[in-house]
Amino acid sequence: MPRPCVPPPVPLAPPLSALLRQYAAGSALTCEPVDQGLLNRGYRLCTTRGRYFLKHHFDPDTADPAAIARQHRATQRLADLGVPVAPPLPGRDGRTVAVVGGHAYALHPWVEGRHRHGGQLTTKQCARLGALLGAVHACLERVMPPKGRTRPATGPHPVESADPDDTFALIDGLLAHVRRRRPLDTFDELARYRLLERRALLEQHTDRRPPPGGPVGWVHGDFHPFNLLYRGDAPAAIVDWDRLGVQPRAEEAVRAAAIFFVRPVGTLDLPKVRAYVRAYRRAAGATPSELAAAVHRVWWERLNDFWMLRWHYERGDTRADPQFPAASALVVWWTREYDAVCGAFAE
Repeated sequence: MPRPCVPPPVPLAPPLSALLRQYAAGSALTCEPVDQGLLNRGYRLCTTRGRYFLKHHFDPDTADPAAIARQHRATQRLADLGVPVAPPLPGRDGRTVAVVGGHAYALHPWVEGRHRHGGQLTTKQCARLGALLGAVHACLERVMPPKGRTRPATGPHPVESADPDDTFALIDGLLAHVRRRRPLDTFDELARYRLLERRALLEQHTDRRPPPGGPVGWVHGDFHPFNLLYRGDAPAAIVDWDRLGVQPRAEEAVRAAAIFFVRPVGTLDLPKVRAYVRAYRRAAGATPSELAAAVHRVWWERLNDFWMLRWHYERGDTRADPQFPAASALVVWWTREYDAVCGAFAE
């Protein structure tokens, strides 16, 4: 799951007076940064009119006001269909995107809730999670016009899978970064171990590079625990639609499962995966063969991906470091238990 653009870890204060003049939201009382999430800048805003979530669309890849407005229209249409989302509030001019000082902002109602990892979900709740993502994909097909697609919904996804030769070069570059560290800490030691391990794994499996992906459709683009709020046992709101786009739908389902259901030791909770996937397939109309192909592509993606180490060594950004032990172990376990993982998604 590469993350190409990284904002500074300490957000700047938003221009509240100028922003609130564009909304009928009262005057600011308090404004506190929301520290969860890696790419977004968000604030818990309390005004004389109520509580809100103020989002600064910072990521250059997704901060185009026209693209943000499209996301906003999609979430409103999804809300009309009963999908749990939190559409933005319109300003005095009817627009949902406020541009101040060249930066784009949106004001959302504050949704009370908490994030829940797969380990905190019962088997029944895992099925509900899969059904929710399947409903998102099915409803997006209804609310997003076909003319907005970048390619036919039934055609293959044209993006090539990772080239192992490029990955070998990347591994060598990251190992060089590690060698220059003095003294080595525990993260450096683990990084070196995993890089050497991954290189050996990739050498064994270079002949398994997958072809371009399968059927595509509109997807959320970043479906994981920090982008889903629960109120009690029920999902209250899917947030952060910045990466709404046309991609292989089944791959989003697999990626989400690999994040929700990874255990701290780097294995997947396969019984929970099965409950999740069965419900997803029913809701999205996806076939077992579609999921099996998606498992292979996401496995290959993970085998070749080092975004957490690139953040750490190339950008000096350590926010993803806590995820690295489990994520790096998962690749090894997934390779060893490949058939069992495919069975959980496709049986």
